[in-house]
Amino acid sequence: MRIAYLTGEYPRATDTFIQREVAALRQQGVQIETFSVRPTGEEHMVGEEQRQERNQTFYILPPSPKKLLRAHLSLLLASPKRYLAGLKLAWSTRLHGLKGNLYQLFYFLEAGILAQEIRRRRIPHLHNHFGDSSCTVAMLAAELGGFSYSFTLHGPYIFFQPYHWRLDEKINRALFVSCISNYCRSQGMIFSQIDKWSKLHIVHYGIATALFNFISHQGQEKRLLYVGRLSAVKGLPILLESLVTLKKHHPDIILTVVGDGSDRTYLEQMTVNLGLSNNVAFVGYKS
Repeated sequence: MRIAYLTGEYPRATDTFIQREVAALRQQGVQIETFSVRPTGEEHMVGEEQRQERNQTFYILPPSPKKLLRAHLSLLLASPKRYLAGLKLAWSTRLHGLKGNLYQLFYFLEAGILAQEIRRRRIPHLHNHFGDSSCTVAMLAAELGGFSYSFTLHGPYIFFQPYHWRLDEKINRALFVSCISNYCRSQGMIFSQIDKWSKLHIVHYGIATALFNFISHQGQEKRLLYVGRLSAVKGLPILLESLVTLKKHHPDIILTVVGDGSDRTYLEQMTVNLGLSNNVAFVGYKS
């Protein structure tokens, strides 16, 4: 079995769950080839596994004019009917207005490069993570290239703009959709036809405990661990406020925060303001 995996930016330190998924499928004998819309910044290369994935990932951007023209011309000559169907799909799912038209043009051009590369490698199926712009590229590429596609539906941002991202059409055309939670699936059901609900499968993200060595902490010391993006929407301000209450009964409690993100400075300052400087350690990204 051969599958192409696409995300907007791969591999990112904040998306290690995608890398684990790819690794687990490869261990089961599935041949996974990774694709990304844009290259990943050096700040995400926090371990050897990230560097290995980056070195074997195909990046759509930035394309050379020659490469772009060759890809679309090849698709057009291979199947004019299919190419025009892809163009029609791009037009019908665009966001109206000059900005929407321009963005959809970019997605269509990117989709052509992706479709041609997947066809060249003779990969029969494409799977995409997230339902926004990279999923638009995946949907258009599948139409242009004549292969099937699926995607993992996360949240909650995609559900704030479901019509903007044409979630209805993406679910309709997908071979299947992996939903990360019951809530996610229920939202997908709202924006899809009843006969498409059977495509929506719940696939929870868990932790492969075999990857870790268990350590027993001696004494009465209490330790907490947070791993994730440092963004307020993840609930970290609530966690810090809760720690103030816990500290009253457990003054030696220690919270280690692994990760980075746009709200790190704010959260570090909040830690100081709450008198938790000796109880919280921000250690950044970790392999």
